[in-house]
Amino acid sequence: MAQQVPAHIDPADEAYWSGIRDQYVLNDEVINLENGFFGVPSKPVQQALEEYNRLVNREGSFFMRTRYPQRLAAVVKALADFTGASEEELLIVRNPTEGMNILIQGYPFRPDDEVVIGNQDYDSVDETLQMMQQRGRLKLVRIALPFHPKNDEEIVALYENAITPKTRVLLVTHILHRTGQILPVAKIADMAQRRGIDVFVDAAHSFAHLDYRLPQLGCSFIAAHLHKWLGAPMGVGLLYIRKERVRDIAPLFGDTTHADSDIRKLGHFGTTPPAPELAIEDAIAFHNMIGGSNKEARLRYLKDYWTSRVKRLPGIELMVPDDPQRSCAIAAFRVNGKDAQDVAEYLFQAHRIFTVAPIVNGERVVRVTPHLYNTPADLDKLVAALEALK
Repeated sequence: MAQQVPAHIDPADEAYWSGIRDQYVLNDEVINLENGFFGVPSKPVQQALEEYNRLVNREGSFFMRTRYPQRLAAVVKALADFTGASEEELLIVRNPTEGMNILIQGYPFRPDDEVVIGNQDYDSVDETLQMMQQRGRLKLVRIALPFHPKNDEEIVALYENAITPKTRVLLVTHILHRTGQILPVAKIADMAQRRGIDVFVDAAHSFAHLDYRLPQLGCSFIAAHLHKWLGAPMGVGLLYIRKERVRDIAPLFGDTTHADSDIRKLGHFGTTPPAPELAIEDAIAFHNMIGGSNKEARLRYLKDYWTSRVKRLPGIELMVPDDPQRSCAIAAFRVNGKDAQDVAEYLFQAHRIFTVAPIVNGERVVRVTPHLYNTPADLDKLVAALEALK
């Protein structure tokens, strides 16, 4: 797996991508176009996970007490190399919901502080902020994000216009999970920094989906998934806090061992399964074998492959920006006069195509999320199914 990554792989080179598909064990009875929930690990990652489980169960507490700390440190080092952050700025968590709870509940809010949040941000993050508001810890200010923005500046202006003298934090989702729109996080962060305002970034769907390094977002606080687009086993996420800001976050879990400036003070979770954490290295290796830019280009190619045809069908409206660079793998649509849940059930029952119908602004849409193991033939079947929809 430690081979040189080709400078460029054609996203339409089906011979190459067929070889990548062969690196996955898949259920051929269903066309899975709902990969936004969980990205199936590749064979090398699954095999590594199984070996790590056998190792832990064979060596028991001997492994956990004598070998695990060094192995975990190596994983964090690999994540630092992958993300462009320092090891002192990274903490492995179970998922971004946990990471965001650590940030939101540990941040030094004052009772009158305002947090700006969009109307398409992730439900669990929204609920955490609502809980904090109910406890009198902060006040929420909501903005409505457009489905089809004209440019980045329109989005930046929405956040900037919501700022008041009481604004302390902007909560920004890098890729909106329901529709797939990419928000200009770095530009929003630059604007907020000039105003003395922090930005919390939910990078659950952008991490290892888009080709970037964490410091490039220009934010001090980022939570990400590792089991979605990186392809690590389920149950691992990542929290990034810029080193000089670690001391500003109080532990959510009891800890008196680590210094205020040590990010490990935020990770006192007790005993957690070590095998998924150890397999992060293998997921990084598989990702690097393909290359981040090649992976992003292929995912965008698959999205464009079906959306470019479906948007011409009468009665179907895409809920993702027209500019291909404003989204990647994820896109959503709705059918005039039909409930999206009914459409999702039709796709599955009649064509064995699995999608999901999330609610956006009170209305359901159908979200389609191909992954590297999907093929244009899978998407041909999706298009044909929608053409046949009565």
